[in-house]
Amino acid sequence: MSQAGKDEAATPSNNSVCEPTKVDELQYVNYGDQKESQYLSAIRQLISQDLSEPYSIYVYRYFLYQWGDLCFMALDSSAKLIGVIVCKLEPHRGGPMRGYIAMLATRASHRGQGIASKLVRMAIEKMIEKDADEIALETEVDNEPSLRIYARLGFLRTKRLHRYYLNGNTAFRLVLYLKPGIPYQPTYPPEYGGPADGGGGAGLLEEDLFARQATQLQLEDVESERHDVTGGNVYR
Repeated sequence: MSQAGKDEAATPSNNSVCEPTKVDELQYVNYGDQKESQYLSAIRQLISQDLSEPYSIYVYRYFLYQWGDLCFMALDSSAKLIGVIVCKLEPHRGGPMRGYIAMLATRASHRGQGIASKLVRMAIEKMIEKDADEIALETEVDNEPSLRIYARLGFLRTKRLHRYYLNGNTAFRLVLYLKPGIPYQPTYPPEYGGPADGGGGAGLLEEDLFARQATQLQLEDVESERHDVTGGNVYR
C-alpha cells in the first residue's frame, strides 16, 4: 500500500521547475494526538500532490490515530507545513516488530535541503526507542532521490514488486534491519499465526524467509560498512 519512498523525495514534475527555497529556521515537531484540527488537512494536501494513487481521509486517520507519535512534521517560522513523515509499528506476521514508513513528503520548493532525511532519521530514532526490529517501506524503482536517501541510511533492497502501484509502476521493498539475526526470523500468514498461537511451522512463509536470508547475506557482505543512523551502530 505504501507510497513512502515514492513521495518523500520526489523530484518536481516534468511540467514545472521549482527553485529551492532557502530553509530558514524550521521546527520539527511530533504530530501526537492533539494536532488533527490544525494539520490533518495540510498533511493530506501535501502528500496528495505527489501520489500516484489517492488515499481517503480514513487512511490518514488509520495511521495518525494509532501511531501519532510516529508522525513528524517540519514547520516553517509561520507554522506552515513543509514536510511530514507518517509511520506505524506492529508485529509483522507473527515475527519481528516492524516499523513501516507509509508516507513521506516535502514541499517542492524545499526539496534537496535534507528535510526528508531529517524526518526519516527522527522516525527511525523513535522506532528504535520503541524496540523495533526492522523498518520497511516501498518506493518506485525509478525514484532515484528516494533510493539515495534510504541507501545512505542503510536500507537494503529486499524485493522487486512488479506493477505494485495503481499507475502500473514497479516498486522496490526496502528494509533497514536494526538488530542482528532479524532476517532469519520466520514469518507466518495471518491465518496461521506464529508458534505462540499454535501455528507451528506449517504456515511458514518460505519465500519471505528466503528473501530475508538473502538480505542477511548482503548485510554480512557490507558488515564493515554499517550505516550510522543515530550516532551509533544500526545494530544494538
